[in-house]
Amino acid sequence: MGAPARRPDATQNRTRILEAARAALAESSHVHLNEIAKRAGVGQGTLYRNFPNREALLAEVYRRDVEELVAAASALLAEHEPVEALRHWLDRVIDYAEIKRGVLAALEAAAWQDLVAHSHNPIENALGHLLDAGKAAGSIRADADAHGVLLLIAYLSRLDQDEWDSRARPLMNVILDGLARPGADR
Repeated sequence: MGAPARRPDATQNRTRILEAARAALAESSHVHLNEIAKRAGVGQGTLYRNFPNREALLAEVYRRDVEELVAAASALLAEHEPVEALRHWLDRVIDYAEIKRGVLAALEAAAWQDLVAHSHNPIENALGHLLDAGKAAGSIRADADAHGVLLLIAYLSRLDQDEWDSRARPLMNVILDGLARPGADR
């Protein structure tokens, strides 16, 4: 037997808490649970019933972002040509990376290392799916691989917070331009 189904209002409360935590993390890595409860419009008891501590809440925000990022690859390919789908997905990676930075800054090293280890393969697989579609369409270089692209993207973490907004997307565009097959229509 699985866990009992959540009441609709309990599910809504959980979603509001996660969204409030994500918004708070986008602003600062110094997030407090009472501030998140206020933003979500719930009492602290409701927050603690869903997330027993700060680490559990932040880890769930991170896991949810990874799930959404991974699911977005197929959805974007269904709507766009491969290079455009990849462009949209990489744009989401920028948003994900900003939240990831906040989560990792707020968690103990052992906790965030575990989170990152469990998210790496699904993200690499989603990126591989996008790259394979672009290769099949002839718009992405044949020698591009997901692991190598993730290594390039990882260097974005070296940006200081104050230069993130002005440099992250232009640098991601350089990566995307480098993935394009020379002479391919984009």
